[in-house]
Amino acid sequence: MPNQIDFQSVALETLKIEEHALQVLATQIDDRFMQACEIILQCKGRLVVTGMGKSGHIGRKMAATFASTGTPSFFMHPGEAGHGDLGMLVRGDVLIAISNSGKSDEIMMLVPLVKHLGIPLITISGDNKGPMPQNADVALTLGNIQEACPLGLAPTSSTTATLALGDALAVALLEARGFTADDFARSHPAGALGKRLLLDVKHLMHTGDELPKVSPDTPMNKVLYEISSKRLGLTTIVDENDALLGIFTDGDLRRLIDKQQGFDVHLKVSEVMTKNPITIGQNSRAVIALDKMNENKINQFVVVDIDNKVIGVIGMHDLIQAGVK
Repeated sequence: MPNQIDFQSVALETLKIEEHALQVLATQIDDRFMQACEIILQCKGRLVVTGMGKSGHIGRKMAATFASTGTPSFFMHPGEAGHGDLGMLVRGDVLIAISNSGKSDEIMMLVPLVKHLGIPLITISGDNKGPMPQNADVALTLGNIQEACPLGLAPTSSTTATLALGDALAVALLEARGFTADDFARSHPAGALGKRLLLDVKHLMHTGDELPKVSPDTPMNKVLYEISSKRLGLTTIVDENDALLGIFTDGDLRRLIDKQQGFDVHLKVSEVMTKNPITIGQNSRAVIALDKMNENKINQFVVVDIDNKVIGVIGMHDLIQAGVK
């Protein structure tokens, strides 16, 4: 039978140890961190990250974070590098090598060629005593931290601290480059953030033959045909220059029937239309359109230009279908 243990207590103790590891790491942030940032900022090529085992897993995440925050980066497996993948490295690159012991044989085998190419080497290790930090241009250290593993063998606190140090580098570089949310969205076009920041109303609105429009003198039977045929739940009412005068929606129709117990099909739409409806511009963010629809409890917006001419219609269904949230 397994030993009976208090899992919650073990979890809390693990987090306490790893929290302390981050406190120790904070004491290691000094001029070396600044030097590493300056080297990476001056890099004309790519920031290449390498590491074996668990350090490699952390390195992959670091490279992905760098790449998505404005620093071109990729991960290079040190074992594969010794069998041809070292060709990924070229002059102008910067190499970050991760090893808690600072003694990784696979990485040390690469150091002579890295030096020959004149590639700056930044290392991340527990201390600066190993051969890796001794050969580095900048040796970043984690400090004397305790692994959360009770055997002191499985990388736990050390990988947490390494990951946090990578995040600190990425955020510092992000701010130094003036990287914005729009920049982030460009590298995440398929994600929810990309859709929030990159999609404008003009990308989703209905235009041209899909756009329902009638004149103010149009009788209701033809208005209903326009709403039904264009399938957007409304029609715009425009003057001879396409300037917006009002709208008439499915909801307006239901309210008209309830109020009048039916209606005259020859009634002019100008007599029952909603004047001065809320509109939106084509360059507005799609997410702003969605927020305003929810705020005003409506399902569509008429899109107008600076002269109040109707150029499109966008509905909540269009926004939801596009993945805007």
